[in-house]
Amino acid sequence: MNWQWYKDPVVFAQATEPSLYMHEDKYSLFLGILGQIRAGRYKEYIMGAVREDGVLTAACLMTPPHPLQVVIFEDRPGTADFIAERFLEEGIAVGQVVGEREAAGNFAASWAERTGQDIRVLMDQGLYRLDAVNKGLAKSPGAWRVANAYDAPLLTEWLLLFHEDTKLSPPTREEARERILSFLKAKEVYVWEDDGEVVSCMKKSRPSRHGITVSFVFTPKRHRRKGYARTLVAEVSEELLETYDFCMLYTDLLNPTSNKIYQEIGYVMIANPVHLELVDRTT
Repeated sequence: MNWQWYKDPVVFAQATEPSLYMHEDKYSLFLGILGQIRAGRYKEYIMGAVREDGVLTAACLMTPPHPLQVVIFEDRPGTADFIAERFLEEGIAVGQVVGEREAAGNFAASWAERTGQDIRVLMDQGLYRLDAVNKGLAKSPGAWRVANAYDAPLLTEWLLLFHEDTKLSPPTREEARERILSFLKAKEVYVWEDDGEVVSCMKKSRPSRHGITVSFVFTPKRHRRKGYARTLVAEVSEELLETYDFCMLYTDLLNPTSNKIYQEIGYVMIANPVHLELVDRTT
């Protein structure tokens, strides 16, 4: 096996995108983050790839402090061990890993064996794809619009609550505010407004050649069970499908409500990725 680190995201894209685009939907997260790196949205990134007999067999991407992404194109014996050893040799700490269940799990097991750490499942995920919105969905009162700077304080609070709900590592309030301002500047956030009040939100992100991802779907507790999120996601997804061939989204499979509403819209689960955390063992 041969390993190569990459410093230039354009060169890395040239090496990996032909394989990634063979399953653009399944690898949408990897492609989307790589696209954001090329657009200058990340200052720090780590990229590497494995080749064997001249064939690209695996690729890795990390934007610290975010999780390591591991993609295995050809599952050859020892690949996970080989990748873990390269990161350890470079002194690169890996606290979390995301990817297809087998790829992420094999890397995490290899890393844990070498570091004495434990593996914790942060989220068992469903990866959903939408090609067309189901017709005849009941619509909640109100209408959607693109969020603007006036929505920033509310959306900052909601981003913090979203991380609390999903049990993901929360940003600081200042980090949340900066993220929201960045999203608003890029016109990536949509809100549902009912009788002059913003009651739900969602975000588009990580476009690839033919698809785009839906994320940050959130409704505060006092406005839940009124169908706002389902209507917002359905209507904005339909709008996005005017430009893209498909939409993608990730869910927590332990949240039956969100999985149910996305299926009602027309999203179909195509993969079961996992988000794992590597933690020091407690005595």
